[in-house]
Amino acid sequence: MAAQEYLQPALAGLDPATDGVDPALPLYATTFVVVDLETTGGAPDGGGITEIGAVKVRGGEELGVLATLVNPGVPIPPFITVLTGITEAMLLPAPPIEQVLPSFLEFVSDAVLVAHNAPYDVGFLKAACARHGYRWPNPRVLDTAALARRVLLRDEVPNRKLGTLAAYFRAGTTPTHRALDDARATVDVLHGLIGRLGGHRVDTIGEAIEFARAVTPTQRRKRHLAEGLPRSPGVYIFRAADDRPLYVGTSRDIATRVRSYFTAAEKRARISEMLAAAERVEALECAHSLEAEVRELRLIGAHAPPYNRRSKYPERVVWLKLTDGPYPRLSVVREISPDDRAYLGPFSSRRTAELAAAGFHDAVPLRQCTHRLSLRTVTPACALAELGRCPAPCEHRITPQEYDAVAVTPFAEATTGDPRPVVDALLARIEALAADQRYEDAAVLRSRLVAVLRATVRMQRLAALTGIAELAAARPAVTGGWELALIRHGRLAGAGVSPPGVHPRPTLATIRATAETVSAGHGPVPAASPEESERILSWLERPETRLVEMSAGWASPVRGAGRFRDLLTKAESAASHQLWSERP
Repeated sequence: MAAQEYLQPALAGLDPATDGVDPALPLYATTFVVVDLETTGGAPDGGGITEIGAVKVRGGEELGVLATLVNPGVPIPPFITVLTGITEAMLLPAPPIEQVLPSFLEFVSDAVLVAHNAPYDVGFLKAACARHGYRWPNPRVLDTAALARRVLLRDEVPNRKLGTLAAYFRAGTTPTHRALDDARATVDVLHGLIGRLGGHRVDTIGEAIEFARAVTPTQRRKRHLAEGLPRSPGVYIFRAADDRPLYVGTSRDIATRVRSYFTAAEKRARISEMLAAAERVEALECAHSLEAEVRELRLIGAHAPPYNRRSKYPERVVWLKLTDGPYPRLSVVREISPDDRAYLGPFSSRRTAELAAAGFHDAVPLRQCTHRLSLRTVTPACALAELGRCPAPCEHRITPQEYDAVAVTPFAEATTGDPRPVVDALLARIEALAADQRYEDAAVLRSRLVAVLRATVRMQRLAALTGIAELAAARPAVTGGWELALIRHGRLAGAGVSPPGVHPRPTLATIRATAETVSAGHGPVPAASPEESERILSWLERPETRLVEMSAGWASPVRGAGRFRDLLTKAESAASHQLWSERP
């Protein structure tokens, strides 16, 4: 079989395991295979192993032993012979590693692999598997050297060498730099270390592996906060001593997710700061992932936890609307009312709203001055009128009806219907600038086009959902049955899961009877935050989701902004002006 290239990663063999050993298995019930290798030295390249020694134990009882010399196929350096006592004459009749691997891999199956300085031994074994075409089983790995660094103090042992630890724990076998002797000594060291883990409240193999890693003192001190949490979907809240929320998160498995905050994989500085202030974790179980995501958004919006960056203020949105009066202009506002003639949004910031407004000003002759114009009084025109960028309604050069036709109507139609006139006008200007090699100016207009398309696509997509008074949907649950959601005007009003083998209708009827009452309101997000409605949309648009009942049809404008999604994608990633010649 052809040799496979192998590159040793950092801490080889300590990557996330994929074997069948449950991390929640108690240490006394875990099967360990303690392994030690002797090698020719050097880096793991698929060869170099001269001896393998492995001992299988569980609950302090020895279950089996595997020990063999291995012919590396290369000369042994003299200093290795001096160190181990293994000579080339001893290895000549020994089998090569490709003949030993099948027996070894079978021996370690369904067990946790233990070694002293595990990255070294596991690195050689993985390289040998890769070179000779064997699949590495990727078992869970426990490093006794790393575990000793966490458990033992400098006052107890001067170093973490195997010989030092074997003497400290009074091992029955003295390490001799021979594989089986060193493996047996490591077994006694492992048992001694496990005896010390009880004082650290480490009882399972998963906890032991995480404890051996480089967690901070804060993580180690606060890890008890992850105890007793449910293994179900929902929301978790880290709370301070005064009970204020510090951080809100969501997960399909609350217990597993919260435990991850106390492992070496968690390296975020702000989370470390949060853990130092946290005093307890509150869990809110949810029917399914959609309800958990919605509850998370609502809690973040209600409490603004200091350590949540994403969606910290989901209620803070702005809108772009036409003002009242004979010659309307665009204005950025915090709220919209039912009397507003036309508006666009929601925008997450004033800057993005102003960028979209600039796009409309480039496409249609909406006035940009902030004066309140009168049909009776003339106001001096500004420079934009002299440049031909404004029809000068201030000087009555255009009638209100003409202004409405050329400026107001295109904006209103773009927000709720067809934005093509605006899009075409912007594309034409971009192409003209590019033709004149004014690429920086073209890039500015491109960013404005993106802002216009994002806003119109988003608003029309939201309005299509929020206009439905009630919508019931179902999605197959992972454990059987159906995940059910009742949505009213774009807000999650009720959620539940029907049991496997039971028709979901009775469960849906119960959800409907106890669901939240939601008023219609006005605008594209009348009853929920934009992010909540968009989370619901993403859930509904998954291929496996089924629409069960709707109070009205779910539809978008035939000539609406949705047909410009491809153009929006291209505009967001465009690097040259050639892209702008492609139109839908």
